[in-house]
Amino acid sequence: MKTNRSWGRACVLAAIIATANLASAETDAQLLKEAKVTRAQAEHAALGKVPNGKITSGEIERENGKLIWSFDIAKPGAKNITEVQVDAMTGVIASVKVETPKDQATERAADRAAKK
Repeated sequence: MKTNRSWGRACVLAAIIATANLASAETDAQLLKEAKVTRAQAEHAALGKVPNGKITSGEIERENGKLIWSFDIAKPGAKNITEVQVDAMTGVIASVKVETPKDQATERAADRAAKK
């Protein structure tokens, strides 16, 4: 009987994860509908702040009530990452912040905790 209970718990957990992922995708879709600036336009603006940089990740999100595109940009040979936020309604740079590897680890840990 333990096997059946374990299997049942695994199925319930899988359903919860699938539902959470679906809800997240719907939220991203809603944010994209609301944005006036495309991802490509925002990337172009962000890369203008980090010469020779390469975008390693990006997302659209609502932060402090504002809809923004947020990009992590790496420069060749550098350990630090530059996070550039672009206002998704106007295309104006909202912030530029350099993150050390320690800052990045702290942010990842906070993101994981928030998802729990």
